[in-house]
Amino acid sequence: MNEKIRAPEVRVIGHDGTQLGILPVRKALELATQEHLDLVEVAPNADPPVCKIMDFGKFKYQQNKRSQEAKKKQTVIQVKEVKIRPKTDEHDLITKIKHIKRFLAQKDKAKVTILFRGREIAYSDQGMKVLERIRDELKDEIVVEQQPKMEGRNMIMILAPKS
Repeated sequence: MNEKIRAPEVRVIGHDGTQLGILPVRKALELATQEHLDLVEVAPNADPPVCKIMDFGKFKYQQNKRSQEAKKKQTVIQVKEVKIRPKTDEHDLITKIKHIKRFLAQKDKAKVTILFRGREIAYSDQGMKVLERIRDELKDEIVVEQQPKMEGRNMIMILAPKS
């Protein structure tokens, strides 16, 4: 912007969007200072580079506002984790399923982890049954993003809400 523009000639666009043509940088800077505005290079790779006469402070402010608006509209999907043991009791399992439903209602993903301790690892089929039961109870509300699989001593399944 302003004196930092190195090209000898630039294509100038006025503050109202009109084409002023190809001018030497000095002449373009004089036009900008007459209007109490800045000369900003908007397309440095063009031949000749394109510069626009504008209020640079106002431009940066509006650009910042646009990026903040975009941040407001974007949704961040979190992965919430529910840990269960293969011998988790009936009532506790129902409670965990309610937690999963709440996470899915908030448009978050749910990671269901079955933890195997000690010799429980020999009964991984029980863990699979628990995950299948959870999947069957929630089948109307979920999409299974990752099928149940073993990772070390844990069995993991990832659920996402239906759109």
